[in-house]
Amino acid sequence: MSRASLRPALVALAGGRPVRIGKLNILAIETTDDEALDRLDPGACANFLLSAERAAALGLGNRRENTPGVPLVVRRSDWMNTATVRAIADAGQDFDRFTPGVLEPMEPVDVKDAAAALTLARLAGLAPALWLLDNAEADIEVLREWIESSPDAVVAARARLPIADIGETQVIAFRERATGDAHVALVIGQWGTSPPLVRLHSECLTGDVFGSLKCDCGPQLHEALRLIKTSGGGILLYLRQEGRGIGIVNKIRAYALQDRGLDTVDANRRLGFADDERDYGVAAAILRAMKVGEVRLLTNNPGKVAGLESAGIVVAERVAHHMPVNPHNADYIATKKSRSGHLD
Repeated sequence: MSRASLRPALVALAGGRPVRIGKLNILAIETTDDEALDRLDPGACANFLLSAERAAALGLGNRRENTPGVPLVVRRSDWMNTATVRAIADAGQDFDRFTPGVLEPMEPVDVKDAAAALTLARLAGLAPALWLLDNAEADIEVLREWIESSPDAVVAARARLPIADIGETQVIAFRERATGDAHVALVIGQWGTSPPLVRLHSECLTGDVFGSLKCDCGPQLHEALRLIKTSGGGILLYLRQEGRGIGIVNKIRAYALQDRGLDTVDANRRLGFADDERDYGVAAAILRAMKVGEVRLLTNNPGKVAGLESAGIVVAERVAHHMPVNPHNADYIATKKSRSGHLD
């Protein structure tokens, strides 16, 4: 298998089928039905793996014998049936669940394999909770290095695209080699020899399409197009990084936790994710494919600046990008500044 073959593994996990990574045979807790689990784990003895953030939310990460920030394996106890394990993995049940026994965490044999397995689950849009199968054979195997290596992207298609209030643009579709995800570059105007004004916009179905008031993504998108046009020319990259990289299902799970009083950061952590799971290496790969090595970056997020620069793109200038707040997103905007380091 080539490095380009992560996609079959992602499809397998999402479909409730086992995948091998390093020494681990993994199976997604949320998508594997009872019939498949009975076949793959007939003794009902499979332990399960949780991300460090999810383990911390369950109070497991602060055990004296555990290393902070490391994924944890939870030993399968007699009182744990499959429904109980699914409930433990489901952050949405944290405020209502009664756990009838003690959870016994232990560190994985290979921490790097465990971390890569959880990354694979996130790339599949799944919760960071995996069954660990001792004897079941997986048809699909993934090398850890495929997940850890730098993203790459190739041009898949391009066309003219006239846009209301913007005029003629060129849209270029890129395909990420490892995952098969499609990202889009929208080229507006011409920038000559100066660094183009560039906006990295993460996909937001709720804000960009439905006009959600919980975030500022939709207004940011349209204002970015206007600013790029008035600046003379530039590029908007529309990246498949829904929910800060956790996917649409997990994003809606985070919204449900926010409905119960958690802010954006705490909701992501309770689900088992970092504050922001986005990797801007693919954005850098797209810019390099477009022969762009230096940009003026339209952002308030220092993480985007650092992400591009660490991937070899020079950020000549950061251009602020602020939107008016509304009663529904005021706390969200404040949290981005106070807890995620966003700039004025």
